[in-house]
Amino acid sequence: MASILLVGPGAIGATLTAWLCHDDRHVVTVAARTPFDSIETTTPSGVIRARPRVITDPSQAQLVDWILVATKTYDSESAAAWFPNASGTRTRLAVIQNGVEHVQRFEKHFDATRIVPVMIDLPAERLAPGRTVQKGPAHLVVPAGKNGADFLALFAHANFDAQQTSDFTTAVWKKLCLNCAGAISAVLLKPAAISHHEGVAEAMRTLVRECVAVGRAEGATLADSIPDEIVERTRRGPRDAGNSMYADRLAGRPMEYDARNGVIVRLGAKRGIAAPMNALMVALLAAAQDS
Repeated sequence: MASILLVGPGAIGATLTAWLCHDDRHVVTVAARTPFDSIETTTPSGVIRARPRVITDPSQAQLVDWILVATKTYDSESAAAWFPNASGTRTRLAVIQNGVEHVQRFEKHFDATRIVPVMIDLPAERLAPGRTVQKGPAHLVVPAGKNGADFLALFAHANFDAQQTSDFTTAVWKKLCLNCAGAISAVLLKPAAISHHEGVAEAMRTLVRECVAVGRAEGATLADSIPDEIVERTRRGPRDAGNSMYADRLAGRPMEYDARNGVIVRLGAKRGIAAPMNALMVALLAAAQDS
């Protein structure tokens, strides 16, 4: 049995909560801004319904074995407000977010030796508080070791592709290569079909080439073929598909451009590697968000 506090029941967080509650060995509490009565997630294998405890104030949190943070990266500081009452000397923190700075975001709030960075690829949509649709298979990757293995054990009953790797750096930078290219859709407010425009495709490749260069400097093993592969993958997908940053801009929500593009610029500057196309995306999306 594991006691779990999940912080951030959005599309990803609520879907993960449904699967956690599907295993009656777990005691799950959800930390949310907006209260709701239950979870209902439509998955490829059926509907999961659950009634976890939902709390809306950090003072209501209780000691747990695991804290799972599934907020957007820009909400990381507010997520940390739930830690004091929920964490003890044996509590572990799983950071289920985009980007490559999972541990760095939280090490000032939590013992870094008990932080598990999680790379997730889970196509899910939030319909309403506590209501989500899982549109495809889920993929989880964590670093090799006991902490990672124990985290994956929480989802042993779920139909997830879950694995450990001895090279987590490469795994998260490969995901960032894909995520950084999605900035084009958010800037243009156009879905994936825009990738069929060759000028846009080359801009996507340039974003990814910059990511590859910085990622290699950070220790990731990234092939030269990745920029072309990402363009082709985007073109093969549904023409009306949109990444989460595109969806956030359409909805007038804050966007994760710092975790997806800004980090490439910041870490590149430390390594003496210019990333002007990613810097342009950050400037344009920041201006769009401010307006």
